[in-house]
Amino acid sequence: MSDLHELTALEAAAAVRRGDVTALDVVDAALARAERLGPELGAFAVLTAERARDAARALDRTGVAGAGPLAGVPTAIKDLTATAGVPTARGSVLNAGHVPAHDDDVVGLLRAAGTISIGKTAVPEFGLPCYTEPAGAPPAVTPWDRTRSAGGSSGGAAAAVAAGILPVAHGTDGGGSIRIPASVCGLVGLKTTRGRVPAGPAGGDPAGLSVHGPLARTVADAAAFLDAMAAPAPGEPFVPAPPPAGGYLEALARPSAPRRIGLAVDPPLDGPGLDIEVDPACRRAAEDTAALLADLGHHVEPVALRLPDDVVAAFLTLWAVLSLGDPVDPADEPRLQPLTRYLRARGREVGGAAAMGALHTVHVATRTLVAERAAYDAVLTPTVALPPRPVGWFTATGDPTDDFARQIAFTPWTAVANLTGEPAISLPLGWSDGLPIGVSLRGRRGEEALLLGLGAELEAARPWAGRCPPET
Repeated sequence: MSDLHELTALEAAAAVRRGDVTALDVVDAALARAERLGPELGAFAVLTAERARDAARALDRTGVAGAGPLAGVPTAIKDLTATAGVPTARGSVLNAGHVPAHDDDVVGLLRAAGTISIGKTAVPEFGLPCYTEPAGAPPAVTPWDRTRSAGGSSGGAAAAVAAGILPVAHGTDGGGSIRIPASVCGLVGLKTTRGRVPAGPAGGDPAGLSVHGPLARTVADAAAFLDAMAAPAPGEPFVPAPPPAGGYLEALARPSAPRRIGLAVDPPLDGPGLDIEVDPACRRAAEDTAALLADLGHHVEPVALRLPDDVVAAFLTLWAVLSLGDPVDPADEPRLQPLTRYLRARGREVGGAAAMGALHTVHVATRTLVAERAAYDAVLTPTVALPPRPVGWFTATGDPTDDFARQIAFTPWTAVANLTGEPAISLPLGWSDGLPIGVSLRGRRGEEALLLGLGAELEAARPWAGRCPPET
């Protein structure tokens, strides 16, 4: 089969189970595309070709009887996530050559599900910005236009999936880092409920902003990948409602009831130093999706979505403080990228009382935000406010203050779900001048199945799988 890269994850696994192909065939096809396309897309921090082939051979020897629905599927792990025996630099030249001794829990879960990692996908330094342009490495670019950013911080993962190197990949999302790349690369990206996927043994952040989730070309693949990752782990600080009986993939087959959905297309924040305008293409994508949902029998109505200034300030304070989570020798600080230095300097200015105050502000605001939208099954917004940005657009002035302001203007909605701990999904339902424009649905905590169900309905009504990036 010469077109293995065109198979979805579930189709590839089914082909391996039937014996049409071997797991090694599928992994070899992924590695061939990774070696050909990966460098020009900036998709990978490292490839682990022989390690992946050894895993595929082992699976072929033992067989896939009793294995999960993704056995034999090639994937990759985001380079922020520790993988035993594999270089994990977290996007920074300071960590070059660092090889963890232990896996983060999610890596073991994906391996136990039979997926085979072919390497680590590229990230920006410490995963801090919403674009992926690490020092000393090519930028991650969207396969739809290689002059434009693939987003971040899961930019390498999104580039690899969009280009057909992988059918599905692992990502993390602390302020939109799965949904932003999904939008600009034309993918499904799911930010999970806080605590849905274990972050241990040492991962995660104290504020609970960052979570693990899938990037995929189809909703079904995203659901199956979530099934592989969503397992309870002892000692996790955040414990969501149980997953649906039978899992997320099985839940897609159940009939869907009409849902009440709020539509918000205006930016949820403004204030001094914030110049946020929603591009007509992004606004139109959300409004067209609202009309499609209504045609499918759902009730859609406009809602006001507004983050108070003190909540925005609290999130930015927490983001600066969390940038200090990676230990850096003071002598090495000048080697960090300008944005990283800027955020860490801001973080050091925050005292303990102010950091705790910011966290308290976020918790109080979460109660209000969740209560305000309790009557709605989901809130629909554009994923980002602008079409995919040119490489270097965020850093164009050389001033990290401008860089950070441009990031906020580009992604005014995504952090809401990170503040509240709610799930959110980006779907590739809009297009402008050949570029993908994502729309996002944010749901109630623990209700990933509802969002995936809505996504599957929309995908069936307006399929996107037939769209392929040029020259891939």
